[in-house]
Amino acid sequence: MGRTLIEIMKKNPIIAAVKSEEGLQNALSSKCAIIFVLYGNILNLPSIVTRIHQADKIAIVHFDLIEGASGKEIVVDFVKNAARADGIISAKAAILKAAKNRRLFTIHRFFLIDSMSFNSLPKQYANSQADVIEIMPGCIIPKVLKWVGDMMRLPMIASGLVCESEEARTALKAGAVAISTSSPEVWEEMNSGQGPPPMPRQRPV
Repeated sequence: MGRTLIEIMKKNPIIAAVKSEEGLQNALSSKCAIIFVLYGNILNLPSIVTRIHQADKIAIVHFDLIEGASGKEIVVDFVKNAARADGIISAKAAILKAAKNRRLFTIHRFFLIDSMSFNSLPKQYANSQADVIEIMPGCIIPKVLKWVGDMMRLPMIASGLVCESEEARTALKAGAVAISTSSPEVWEEMNSGQGPPPMPRQRPV
């Protein structure tokens, strides 16, 4: 499943990150194949994911932002069995490990703010063994993204503060396999001229 989703990212590198109902509506009508859900609670998350699947898109939920949920493994079961999300994003290695054991696609989010956070990447990743790493902010200088790619040798998503298409292109050229952004303008411009994104007959399960 992880390999399949990574291949979809490579073919559809612009990921729609949504933080509100308005953002979700825009993403559902976009050409983005994957949606990162950065809002929601234990009551409405299942319906949010259902709507994404009904639009033939992939739903990956930011675990740490689910309102009304604890950071316990039982919430991972909720995300998989009740919400039926395709994967999760988290900065918590233990949660990612639990999700991976449940065959969810996993994305380990890292914030690069200084050399200490950069050098701690391998140790933190060793505890999660996530499918993909996500680097924030995604608009950091290209050489830093290249450093991360050279050091980790893993599929890498750049996200956060990617507000212009040129920033997205620069991050992709620096080695990111995909870009996550909440900007509809970037979604539209980067996907312009393309037909509907190639999707598998069935979503990864």
